[in-house]
Amino acid sequence: MPIRTNRGRSAVYRRLWGWPLRSPKHLIAFAIVLIAVGVLVATLIPVIAQSTGNAQPGATSSSEQQPTQGGSSGATTTPTTTETRLTAPLSTATSAPPAPQALTTATNFAKAWANHPNGISKQQWLAGLKPYTTDEYLPQLESIDLANIPANKVTGQPVAKESTTSSVIAEVPTDGGTLRISVISTPSQGWRVSHYDKAS
Repeated sequence: MPIRTNRGRSAVYRRLWGWPLRSPKHLIAFAIVLIAVGVLVATLIPVIAQSTGNAQPGATSSSEQQPTQGGSSGATTTPTTTETRLTAPLSTATSAPPAPQALTTATNFAKAWANHPNGISKQQWLAGLKPYTTDEYLPQLESIDLANIPANKVTGQPVAKESTTSSVIAEVPTDGGTLRISVISTPSQGWRVSHYDKAS
């Protein structure tokens, strides 16, 4: 029968606590067991805490990734956007026969450029070029001295040297030399001259 009285329990407790003190062997064995239990507890507590702490963040991370990868909202993360921008092919102009409108624009520009009779003002000369010139390039022509323009008329047909679907480089002969004229296709104004110089 187990001891049920307070006096009996006290006697059992004294016997248990007194056992290590009975001999050096008992004391050493008790110390080894105590150290082993302490090491085991110290090892298990961090492992349990780490596994418990990682469970919830892992689930949250997984739920956060689902909308960005294939969610109905269609949202994309910054790395995905960057990758799309880096891997997207660059648009390049396609070679094509010269557009007739581009060659006509080049010819009309050359005629207006060579039209500088005595008494014409710079503003009148620029007004003649404006219908064939881009808004960005027209102000650059204001620095031209009309007295230095050697031509007075166009003497031949334009010849396309390079052409794509959106640009044409044409050479137009005049009585003062050949002009090399760059014509581009603009969204709102159609074909316009964006640059010219003397052909080499």
